[in-house]
Amino acid sequence: MEAFYKTHEYLLLHTEAPVRRALMDEIDWNDRLIGIKGTRGVGKTTFLIQYAQEKFRYDRSCLYVNMNNFYFQGKSLVEFAEEFIRRGGKVLLVDQVFKIPNWSHQLRECYDRFPTLKIVFTGTSVMRLKEENPELNGIAKPYNLRGLSFREYLNLMTGNNFRSYTLEEILTDHEQIARTILPKVSPNAFFQNYLHHGFYPFFLDKRNFAENLLKTMNAMIEVDILIVQQMELKYLAKIKKLLYLLAVNGPTAPNVSKLAAAINTSRATVMNYIKYLADARLINMVYNPGETFPKKPAKIMLHNTNLVYSIYPVKVEEQDVLETFLANSLWKDHTVSKGTKGLSFIVDDKLQFRVCTEGFRKKTKADVYYVMQKRELGRGNEIPLWLFGFLY
Repeated sequence: MEAFYKTHEYLLLHTEAPVRRALMDEIDWNDRLIGIKGTRGVGKTTFLIQYAQEKFRYDRSCLYVNMNNFYFQGKSLVEFAEEFIRRGGKVLLVDQVFKIPNWSHQLRECYDRFPTLKIVFTGTSVMRLKEENPELNGIAKPYNLRGLSFREYLNLMTGNNFRSYTLEEILTDHEQIARTILPKVSPNAFFQNYLHHGFYPFFLDKRNFAENLLKTMNAMIEVDILIVQQMELKYLAKIKKLLYLLAVNGPTAPNVSKLAAAINTSRATVMNYIKYLADARLINMVYNPGETFPKKPAKIMLHNTNLVYSIYPVKVEEQDVLETFLANSLWKDHTVSKGTKGLSFIVDDKLQFRVCTEGFRKKTKADVYYVMQKRELGRGNEIPLWLFGFLY
């Protein structure tokens, strides 16, 4: 146990969170079982350590443990929690919980047996706490940690502390909001760098970002999807090829029959693989308004713009990148559906959006929001694209 305390203390001293994540203030920390889901590379471990730094800096009642530790091949999480409580433990931060056998059962047993213990655990975005782990339904409170928003990236790069805004605030008051930001910084001076490498916090590491992202993407498939979905290793090449084909085809409706033939599998399996890739936050499935899985998506997009530049950089279309940014920014709190002719998206089944590249000159319609590429200050229903990066 002392070895875990030493690791915990070392991490508290040597972990520097690049930016304080907005999720820290959205979580109800009074709950006894809290799950932090998120794609690999978005900073879940750092988030746990940041929580311990803020609330339990010199307090041994809080302990961080990583389920990658071989110690847990010989002792269960339940046994460890029991010993932790005997030593005065109250808050257990469990990283990568899905790495241990029967993890949901062990969490449930801890919850039932130790009413004085709070557990905050992290897991891959592929985990479905409610659908596939009914024993945690109603007791585990799940949250999603996303990659850096443009606002968080801008705060990090400039030292500012801009707040986030709701979609309603941006749509109704974007001119005034922009006027509070522009005197302090020029967002467009940082926007292209964010699109290329700003979503994943590890861009700060002194390593080649593109190579690092490719390794992370492979780990999402090789580790997260295979372990959680209990897929056999022989199917790994098929799901990787499917991701590549979806990226090469660009944001369009998938031809499931052609994809099935290309990876030598059934149409039903292709749809399951597409769902796994979406759960892993590698792609987004965009549906017509009112439709959802298991129907075929109206369009498949890569999850964020960093992936666009990494998976198939020789074919980067500017319009696709801009629409990917808008969809990903909106996805946290809103439904994003495929737009009808002349529109990019319909949001929350009613709001109409069109993303416009530089030089857009067509006649505008009053009931459409025009999202302008390089505009720093908007007017009326023409809103700067960068400002949607302030939604979280």
